[in-house]
Formats: sequence, structure tokens, C-alpha cells
Amino acid sequence: MKYADEFRDPVKAKSLLAAIEAEVARIGATEEKPVHVMEICGGHTHAIFRYGLDKLTPPGIEFIHGPGCPVCVLPMSRVDDCLDIAERPGVIFATFGDAMRVPGTRGSLAQAKARGADVRMVYSPLDALALARRFPERDVVFFGLGFETTMPSTALTIQQAAKEGLTNFSLFCNHILVPPPIKALLDDPHMTLDGFIGPGHVSMVIGIRPYDFIARDYGKPVVVAGFEPLDLLQSLLMLLRQIAEGRAEIENQYGRIVPEHGNPVAMAAIDDVYQVRDAFDWRGLGEIDKSGVRIRDTYAAFDAEAKFGVGYGAGKSSGREGALPEMEGARCGDVVKGMIKPWACPKFGLDCTPETPLGALMVSSEGACAAYHLYAGVRATAAE
Repeated sequence: MKYADEFRDPVKAKSLLAAIEAEVARIGATEEKPVHVMEICGGHTHAIFRYGLDKLTPPGIEFIHGPGCPVCVLPMSRVDDCLDIAERPGVIFATFGDAMRVPGTRGSLAQAKARGADVRMVYSPLDALALARRFPERDVVFFGLGFETTMPSTALTIQQAAKEGLTNFSLFCNHILVPPPIKALLDDPHMTLDGFIGPGHVSMVIGIRPYDFIARDYGKPVVVAGFEPLDLLQSLLMLLRQIAEGRAEIENQYGRIVPEHGNPVAMAAIDDVYQVRDAFDWRGLGEIDKSGVRIRDTYAAFDAEAKFGVGYGAGKSSGREGALPEMEGARCGDVVKGMIKPWACPKFGLDCTPETPLGALMVSSEGACAAYHLYAGVRATAAE
């Protein structure tokens, strides 16, 4: 296949759906006792709703929306740290657009900009580095956010800043790792998960072997998937066949993009610049051991957390007394963990909409709440 429309062929989709229905029947799954499949990546959540795959697949499949959106799992305390940095004199705070409206306890970066902070939207960390070259008298801070997918770009940017000696550039590092929260969910006795659709973009960097523990230690299958409808249907079929046959393996449906052992150049940059933190705070999940990275001491000059004395850089313990509470009445954490559907939150579609978001899951283009609101045709009345 060469073109996107080939991955959206309705004839092939019907064939895959028929095979999926046969596997669901073989498993004996029903609407009352479904197979619980978690798609880890927020991009997969949006694709499922955009193409109506949740409606086309049999009722014996229950899609659980995982914590695979880095903006959505950012705790309010870290947004407050961003505001602390951005509102200091002489600072230019650069960020991706989807982080501009994520609320902290004192508002969002967009609101800080309205109050006079120099907050600028950029398209890459290299754009922020260009600002540092352009304004040598200012401290330029880039909001480093994302899973392993975006770590190589920020790592390479720090390496370039070090090469040029641009010490007025720094990174507020909020990069997080995919495998640890999956383990945390599997260890949660309240979660029922039968298998995982693995993230495609993350796996492009790290490969598929970091998921081995899911099959080995928990007996759950994983299929790394692409983002087109046929990708997702084929991945679901592969997953159901494993369940029906009593297998638990790590399979790679997205082989045209994802190498088994990842991208060695990207991983080398990550290993050079970052080291794993003892723990990191996640919205709705709390602190998870070894789930985030920080900048290595060899690049300490580019670590905004230490430079400005915020967050863990302020000498706070890893616990930080736990995550700040959600907005009153909102149930963002339960949605992140897949324990409820977005429409079950009393704020969904009423106080919390894409235009007036209370939580990150409604802000981000990959958030489950935004997906439901945009594609699912479900509004707050469903929760009444």
C-alpha cells in the first residue's frame, strides 16, 4: 500500500469486520460480558471515533481509553510550575499550542499571556532555540512535553544548544514514559483489561520489546497499531485471535513504520540527554515510579526546573504531597484510567466543552473527552 485511501478501503474493512465478528463469537464475548481492549494512544481513540469503529465492531468489544495523551495526564501542579516560570521578568516561554489552554490552579498559559507574560506558540523545540539566538538577553524556556515520541527532538535541541553555548535556552522537562503507567493500570485491582492496542508513534522510537513484560508477567496480548481504520481493524483482529487461542504475545501490525528494536539514533540522543526520574506525577494516576525523565547533570545548564527552582528542582520530594485535586466536580482522573466514559462526568458537555475546557482531556486534540464531544454525538444528557 502507498496511499492513505488504500487504508480506508470499505471492501477490506467489511472483510476485517466479518473476521472480527467471528473471533468475538469464538471467544464467547457478549455485550454483557465483553472483551475489554485498551487503546493506549489518544490518537487511536480519535481514529476509533472518527471512523465509527466503536459502532461498526460487535457489541462484545468494549474499548477502554487509556492514558496515552501526554497533555491529558499532566497534573495541575506542573501547569502551575509553567506559570511560575512564564510570569518571571525576562522570560520567553515557548510551548506547543495544545498546552496553551490546559488549566492549572491559577489559570492556563493562554491566560498568563493575556495577563502580560511572554508566552509564544511554536511548532518545534528548534523554534524555541531560534528565539534564544534572536534574544540573547532573554531566558527562553521550552515546555518539553510528550512521551518517547517527542523526546528525541528535545534531546537533539539540547545537544545543539550545548554545542552553540546558548545558555539562555532551557527546557522545562515533562517527558514521560509509556510502559510504567501500563504496569500501574495492570496492577490496579479495579481494572479489567484483556489486551492492548499498542501506540504506533511511541513504538516508532522505542520498538516493541519494552512491552514484553505485559505478555510475560501479566499474560495480556499487545498489538502495536497504525492509525488508519484498516490498521486498527487488523490490529483488533490480531488481538482477538490471540485471546481466542489463549496466547499472549507482542505483535507488530505497524511494521511499515515501527522497527522491532526502535530507532537507534533517536534512542542514543535520549540516553545522552535524559535519565529516568525516581517517580513522576500523573493526572488521575498519582505518582508512578520510574515513569518520567529528567535532564542529566551533564546538561544541567539547560534544565529549567533547576534553573528556576520549580517542581522537583525546588528540592521537593518525589511525593510532592500528591497531585493537586481535579476541578471540583470533574472526573478527569477516572476517565484517564478508563474507569468511566467521558459522558459519565457531570461536567461533560455542560461546564466542560472544547470552547470552555475544565480539564486537559477536553483541551487536547488527543483527549478522550474531546473525541467523545467531537465524534461520538454524546452530550451531557447521557449522564443524566
